[in-house]
Amino acid sequence: MKAVVFTLGCKVNETESASIMAGLEKNGWEVSDKLGYADIYVLNTCAVTREAEKKSRQLMARARKFNPDAKIYVCGCASVKNAEPFKEKGAAFVCVSGDKNAVCEAVCADFGGECGMPCYPKQTKTRAFIKIQDGCNNFCSYCVIPYLRGREKSRTVEDICAEIELCGSPEIVLNGINISSYNDGGRRLPELINSLKNVKNRIRIGSLECSVITEEFLNALKELKDFAPQFHLSLQSGSTAVLKAMNRHYTREEYLEKCALIYRFFPDAAITTDIISGFPTETEKDFADSLSIIEEAGFSRVHCFSFSPREGTVAFKMKELPPSVKEERVSRLTKAAKAAEIKYVSRFFGRTLTFIAEESCGGYTCGYTGNYIRVYVTGGLVSGKIYSVKLVGAHADGAFAEVVYEDKN
Repeated sequence: MKAVVFTLGCKVNETESASIMAGLEKNGWEVSDKLGYADIYVLNTCAVTREAEKKSRQLMARARKFNPDAKIYVCGCASVKNAEPFKEKGAAFVCVSGDKNAVCEAVCADFGGECGMPCYPKQTKTRAFIKIQDGCNNFCSYCVIPYLRGREKSRTVEDICAEIELCGSPEIVLNGINISSYNDGGRRLPELINSLKNVKNRIRIGSLECSVITEEFLNALKELKDFAPQFHLSLQSGSTAVLKAMNRHYTREEYLEKCALIYRFFPDAAITTDIISGFPTETEKDFADSLSIIEEAGFSRVHCFSFSPREGTVAFKMKELPPSVKEERVSRLTKAAKAAEIKYVSRFFGRTLTFIAEESCGGYTCGYTGNYIRVYVTGGLVSGKIYSVKLVGAHADGAFAEVVYEDKN
């Protein structure tokens, strides 16, 4: 019997899907994360934007093209937000809570088996995502996720360390909905990082908030054996006025101070971020602040997207800017972000960095350096192996490189 677990949305969704896959495999299912013929489909959905929710609703039709008779199980933020469209289309099970363990329980009820959930995620890539917490208490005025994911809750340090010890992936990413709030009985994120100082795998950190960027936290990261110096530092707007309207708890100036602190500890760090264009209160001056902060902060990569009103949030009641304004602004942001990315990557031409080979792509082997530069090396390299490579020039969305040294471990 074959199962497909297909995921839309964030890396936390991917991690949770990998746990579902592990649970199904324990019960004898052949499992894939790619859409294709299967006896059952588990669809893990997203509702962070209207477009994501629309794509989530379309997933059932996509799955049925492969097998019209398959049973379909739906979970994720879109099903929590609005279960009815999935029920109306004949889903065998729709999870209306954040407990995705219920999916494996539903499959076991239909097909038999033991529900030993939660399971550590099935490793399907060279990069393993370790979920350290869930939920968010921030309630940004544009974001529906706290209403769907619930209040913050953290795993214990011991449980996280036990999962990492079993992990065979060369790179580990600590992720969650708001990992900056990590709190295991008073043990915060710096204490968790300190507990990982003997881990040999490369460790990467998921999305961070300004509040967690302190000397204590950065010192803890420096003590790791192999830290990937990439900081996805959530921004959303370069305007202090818009940040206040978004219920973000920092100013433009404070954000830039945090960037400067990161560069003091890690001069070659990649700082990546997200910027929303066209928030309802955003004036042209506010937008100019978002545009200019891209260069001022020295971002290596920016995810730019338009404001999407989410029912139930404070911003949903605000008057939207015209779509043409939002689209024009996101186009200008994207252009500035691309220039910043090229500028950052070019700093490393002629230098030797380590990268982990991940996949074949058009005659090259691709992967990422510690500071999140996508690297293309001619020929076939061993997936999961660590190589030292010299960056020799721009290529596609990253850099072309030549192998200098192969790690024999």
